[in-house]
Amino acid sequence: MANPISLATTAEPRLATTRFSLATLSMLALLAAGVGAGLYAFVVGHPHAYAVTREVPWGILISTYAFFAITSTGLCLLAAIGHAFGGTPLAPLGNRAVYLSIVTILSGFLVIGLELESPWRMAIYNVISPNLSSNIWWMGTLYGLAVGCMFVEFFAILTGRWGVALAIGGLGALAEVGANTNLGAVFATLSARPFWYGAQLPVYFLCSAVMCGAAAIILFTHVSYRMRGEAVTGDTYRGLQSAGKILALTAFLIVVATAWRFISFFTGGSDSARLAVSHLLSGPLATNFWLFENVVGLVLPLVLLVGTRMQSVPAMSAASLMVLVGAFFQRYDLVVAGQQVPVWYGWDDLPSYMGYAPSPVELLVVLGGIGLTGAGFLLGERFFGRVFGQGHH
Repeated sequence: MANPISLATTAEPRLATTRFSLATLSMLALLAAGVGAGLYAFVVGHPHAYAVTREVPWGILISTYAFFAITSTGLCLLAAIGHAFGGTPLAPLGNRAVYLSIVTILSGFLVIGLELESPWRMAIYNVISPNLSSNIWWMGTLYGLAVGCMFVEFFAILTGRWGVALAIGGLGALAEVGANTNLGAVFATLSARPFWYGAQLPVYFLCSAVMCGAAAIILFTHVSYRMRGEAVTGDTYRGLQSAGKILALTAFLIVVATAWRFISFFTGGSDSARLAVSHLLSGPLATNFWLFENVVGLVLPLVLLVGTRMQSVPAMSAASLMVLVGAFFQRYDLVVAGQQVPVWYGWDDLPSYMGYAPSPVELLVVLGGIGLTGAGFLLGERFFGRVFGQGHH
């Protein structure tokens, strides 16, 4: 039977504190700064505000959008698994995962909306002039369908319509998988960019989604309990352990996939692909790749998770934070490295390297996306905290 929505039954009164309000206002300030920077770019012109060029048209805003979108997919998939198979240890994490999936995809939409010069044209022509052969069209359409499904699913959770939530959640998960793999195909089908081209990226993005989703639900669940002054116990603790195992497995798979992808470039790839890889291994992006993407994002989390055997929630939370930081740099390195070798590579008297560094305005927009995620999480814990504590459908 459906239940009416009431803040008296969903809100968490223990979070109505000055400290919590200040944290929320700080996140909202980041969001305002990011939106203000994006509006500034609209006024002065994107070429003047952003560091992207005709030769390097995709920068940190594209990679940040991919980071949020991929994380949203992972959260949605974990929620669907927990809800569809209610007896699984992931079930207690499902409601929070649905909400966080909505927040992260909206953060991605914010960043990509401020990256485009005419986002309203995208919305209009996406409907009245669809290009069914375009991966970008399918990606945007399926992510739009997915976020609509997740809104309906979360409303059904709030009102106790468990059957509706389960059915719509399954549809949303399928839409997220389709959108995520099409996002990978946006890069993988560009034969002019050998560093991206190939069949691996759609599957790589899907594996990254599960990794980031597991990391996000572990981190945010731990933070939510810390804000309440509670220890993570019982079913929620077992759910975090299961998410930690998923995180460790997918992080290991990412290590294997990255190693074999790079090996394939040096054994049978083109010269321009090998040059792009060299920029990551020993060139301008080497610090990003070795320190943040691999050591911080993969090696240290695996050491923490395996060393503690998923018995310590703080250790799992720290590993999750490192994985998310590393994943952010993974997306950035993938996007930028693929463009730093120009399509005319090999011609005489033309540059063989195209540099890119984010502008301050771009960095503010990125902070705006992070601010939206942080504010959305905090407001969700304040007004829907009791719903997140419910087990499963």
